[in-house]
Amino acid sequence: MYGKALKPLSLATVATLSAAYALAFFYAPNDADQGFVQKIFYLHVPLAIVALGGFIAGALMAIGYLRSGDRRWDMRSYVAIHLSLIFAVGALVTGSIWARASWGHWWVWSEPTLVSFLIVFLLYACYQPLRFAIEDPERQARYAAVFAVVAGAFVPLNFLAVRMATPLVHPRLLGATGSLPGAMELTFVIALAGMALLWTTLWKYEMASKAASMQLRSLRRKLAARVEGVSLGGPDGADAQTRSAAPHSPTPVRAPAEPVEL
Repeated sequence: MYGKALKPLSLATVATLSAAYALAFFYAPNDADQGFVQKIFYLHVPLAIVALGGFIAGALMAIGYLRSGDRRWDMRSYVAIHLSLIFAVGALVTGSIWARASWGHWWVWSEPTLVSFLIVFLLYACYQPLRFAIEDPERQARYAAVFAVVAGAFVPLNFLAVRMATPLVHPRLLGATGSLPGAMELTFVIALAGMALLWTTLWKYEMASKAASMQLRSLRRKLAARVEGVSLGGPDGADAQTRSAAPHSPTPVRAPAEPVEL
């Protein structure tokens, strides 16, 4: 199911991102204060927003696992958080480059927006070590789901706390795109849509890969069980039937194994 519509989704992602960054370089004007370096805004901000949205999506999928006990929801949550961590790293790197170019420092510890995003990132960086420190699969999935839900609830709370903070150097962007000029706002919206499509496409690709790997392992186990059953005499006493059909043969003739249906 995860492999369906992957080709058109991938094409839509490439087209949207290409259009967004073509607009960023050739259509959107340079910022009056920062100049050309401000164009990293169209990469940094969508990465940060999609990463936070992916963390919340992982929490919602974890709730699905806790309610149903279906391990597929656990895998969906794991992949969502895994991808969002990668996007968050991209947001931190591009943010540091932008800060260096604009403020002369790679990091500003007095800025609540930067520090809060770093706290969220470090919180989710504990997800995988916690998950894989538990060997029992059921306990692993349950504990990881609880962690994802608690951390996911922290994301909007953290965002609201930052919005209420007064000393802000970092620009407020969510809910304030109307303050951008029309060309910048259009470019930003298309870049955000392209980044969301990229996250969705990568999520589907990884889920399709993991689903195919699980199916392959299941088929290998079935094949191994079938081969072991045939080597021990086959199902339903096949050797006994063969020996009774050929009583004078010095060596028992074994019935041919049935083909394995894959």
